[in-house]
Amino acid sequence: MRITKILIIALFCLSTAACSWFEDIQEAPDVPEQQLYQEAMTAMDTQNYDLAIEKLQLLEARYPFGRFSEQAQLELIYAYFESYEPEAARAAADRFIRLHPNHENIDYAYYLKGLTAFEQDISWITQYLPIDETQRDPGAALDSFESFATLVNRYPDSQYAPDSQKRMVYLKNRLAAYEIHVARYYIQREAFVAAANRGRYVIENMQETPAVPDALAVMIEAYTLLGQQDLAADTQSVLNKNFPDYQYTPVFKGEKTLFDAATFDLFSDNKEPPVIAPVRMSQSAPKPERSVFSSLTFGVFDDEDDESAK
Repeated sequence: MRITKILIIALFCLSTAACSWFEDIQEAPDVPEQQLYQEAMTAMDTQNYDLAIEKLQLLEARYPFGRFSEQAQLELIYAYFESYEPEAARAAADRFIRLHPNHENIDYAYYLKGLTAFEQDISWITQYLPIDETQRDPGAALDSFESFATLVNRYPDSQYAPDSQKRMVYLKNRLAAYEIHVARYYIQREAFVAAANRGRYVIENMQETPAVPDALAVMIEAYTLLGQQDLAADTQSVLNKNFPDYQYTPVFKGEKTLFDAATFDLFSDNKEPPVIAPVRMSQSAPKPERSVFSSLTFGVFDDEDDESAK
């Protein structure tokens, strides 16, 4: 009898819990498609983008083939963009482009995709601190440039094409400046061939950017350090003819001592070499060969050897 009472109590508790579970998972009452869309637009107008995203997602889930489905997908891209969710915005834009390649407003999807990547690197840190964006990873900038380029090439009459072209100019300048930073880094690491290739890439693909004289100067320094005097002289003539007043600070500082390598050049006396005219770069002497003693001592006593030689 006692076991029977325990079973009855247990069944009662389970049934009560089950009722509460079913009450929690009850679906929300059906809302007409137009009402959902209007509620989403009202949330957008009041800049309540989180609520707008919720309404638009619900509309798309319940009415995937409805009258407002395609427009809701476009509005969802913008809502993600305004709510600072770049990955979600780009994914929604890619999805819309894939599902509706012939939509009359597909240029807007490309524009939002490019705009999302364009502003992805912008944060409160970059707005208030002097951070050079050209030294940062250009992945988002490259994605943005590709989206804007697709828009301009496929839909040149789009109302978003003029703004896209202006942003492409800025992005191209930024990407070219990044290539110069990488080339200079390669020179510091004695990867002269890679540095010359980076400079040549800017010359061949980004001729309208302000980084062109820097690219020529990097190529001259790299060719000179490689011992390619003919290539250095040819590049020097191009630089002198097109940018006669250009001044360049050489990047390569020569062989490092063991102390400089260990301290990352923090205490080096020649961290800032003097600015020289680029015309002298092709006439600079190649690096002298190191002696066996210098190699064995990692260059620690190079200065003393030079003084004794004098």
